Amino acid sequence: MNNSQNPQSLSSSALHGHPWIDAYLQFLLIDKGLSENSLQNYSQDLSSLCAFLDDRQGDLKRVTAEVLSLHLVHLRAQGLSSRSLSRHVSTLRGFFGYLYKEKMLSDDPARLLRSPKTPKALPEVLTKKEVAAILQRPVRGTKLGARDRTMLELLYASGLRVSELIALRPLDFDDQVGLLRIFGKGGKERLVPVHYQAQQVLHEYLTTWRKDFSPKEDRIFLNRSGKGLTRQAVWKAVKRYALEAGIRREISPHTFRHSFATHLLEGGADLRSVQILLGHADISSTEIYTHVETGRLLRIHERFHPRAQLSKDE
Repeated sequence: MNNSQNPQSLSSSALHGHPWIDAYLQFLLIDKGLSENSLQNYSQDLSSLCAFLDDRQGDLKRVTAEVLSLHLVHLRAQGLSSRSLSRHVSTLRGFFGYLYKEKMLSDDPARLLRSPKTPKALPEVLTKKEVAAILQRPVRGTKLGARDRTMLELLYASGLRVSELIALRPLDFDDQVGLLRIFGKGGKERLVPVHYQAQQVLHEYLTTWRKDFSPKEDRIFLNRSGKGLTRQAVWKAVKRYALEAGIRREISPHTFRHSFATHLLEGGADLRSVQILLGHADISSTEIYTHVETGRLLRIHERFHPRAQLSKDE
């Protein structure tokens, strides 16, 4: 298949205008299964490169490693963070690697680019008490309250991304064994267990309340018009219930995912199991939670190592 063909199958927001960039975006869409948001990010990064080249009468066909390095220096001078620069480097590597592989270029000028080191910020995490307080906020006995309570329960019970939550269909829930079928990044499928309390809440919502939304789409979580909820709607609901629970920190749906992983590790789960449950392709993505694992190991060591016990007795 020639990925440089049919760029019009991309959405208008992702199309760039340069045939090489459109071909690459088409490749990411069809071969890699990237989301619209990811395609937009790639398009913006490559547009930034083209603007840099245009200002200097440059051309993609004649880009060198030195030019790409200057582009990154220019971005840094504009105030971009190390994390944003790392994303640009990743975009450039992927793009020029694709052009080289497809023989559009005789060399890959991005092959030696290095990402700046980025400090790994610890994720914002809710305490178990805070989670319980938020889960109690939706008004019981109403369809909106039932929907929102179920939504919050699943975010915490299964560590879902908000995109995975809003994409859930009724048939993705196996009521008999308590499993959710999740389609994550790139369309990768995984099965995630749901604890008994969340199962009950989800079962009641699906059998009692969902029909009251007059469903027009095959989604579990619907708005008042019967259509699937948007990311923005979920974000607003989480923010509202957090404020009602007295939490003044900035909370998002992803905070529940971080809390899910952190609380599992605190309870004794191993990092590999948490990686599988979160749907991380690489365990390096899960290693941001290793501070939790380290703290737990220190407590175990202090509690059970015989020399640690002797020092306490002295």
